Parts: sequence; structure tokens; C-alpha cells
Amino acid sequence: MTSKHDRLTIGELAARSGLATSALRYYEEVGLIHAERTAGGQRRFPRATLRRVAFVRAAQQVGLSLDEARAALARLPEDRAPTATQWNAVARTWTHRIDEQIADLERLKLRLTGCIGCGCLSLRKCGLYNPEDEAADAGAGARYLLGDDPKPS
Repeated sequence: MTSKHDRLTIGELAARSGLATSALRYYEEVGLIHAERTAGGQRRFPRATLRRVAFVRAAQQVGLSLDEARAALARLPEDRAPTATQWNAVARTWTHRIDEQIADLERLKLRLTGCIGCGCLSLRKCGLYNPEDEAADAGAGARYLLGDDPKPS
């Protein structure tokens, strides 16, 4: 059994983690963190939740989704620090995903640099120009900047 000093209120967790209480409630709602309830219904978080919140924030910082963070957290112990073996297994999956993210950002950087450098003299090849929303047929997002070729006018 853990002592009540090993539990944090949502306000204490917010102050220590730097997140708003609303964000912490959302994290709990989507299964990233877990709290026990007091007899009065107040949340009490294990101190190890600080590590889990830091983990989620690190995942977001490198461009991973909350779903990806949740999948990784499911492979780690909830009540203590992971062992080196446990952490390395998660880190290996993140390394591949981060490499993909870097490659995507490099492609975007090249496209933006080319667009800014061209002065939009060639609207047929411009990654931003999208007359009559032609790119919508290819899907959501900035299709030309994501790599789709603009259709010749």
C-alpha cells in the first residue's frame, strides 16, 4: 500500500508538470494517465504519473501523436521507472518514427525554400497556389506541400 504522501492532487500534478488541470483531465480521459479517487471523488495521482506526463510531452515535442504516446506507455510500467531494456524497446520504435518525421520536415523545408525563392513566377508548379481548390480531390491538407504534384492549368 502506498502512503497518501505518494499521491498528488490534480493541482499538485499540474504545478509540478506545467500542464493545466484541464489537460491532465483529458490525459486521464484518453487513458494516458490514471488516478485513484478519494471517498469524496477527488483525483489522487501516483507520484510516478509525473514521469508519464513528461513522457507524453516529450512524445508531442518530437511530433508523435497522443495515440502513439499511449501505445508506448502501454509497454512501460505504470508505477515505477522503466528498466533500460523496457525503455530501449520503446526508444527503438520512436527512432524510426522520428527519422520519418525528420525526412518529412526536410522535404517540406526544400519545398518552402523553393517556393519562396521562385517568387511564384510559375504558378503551375507552386506548392501554395490552388485555384478553385483543385487539390481537394487528392485529400485533406496542403496536398502540394505534402508532395502531390500540382495539376497543369
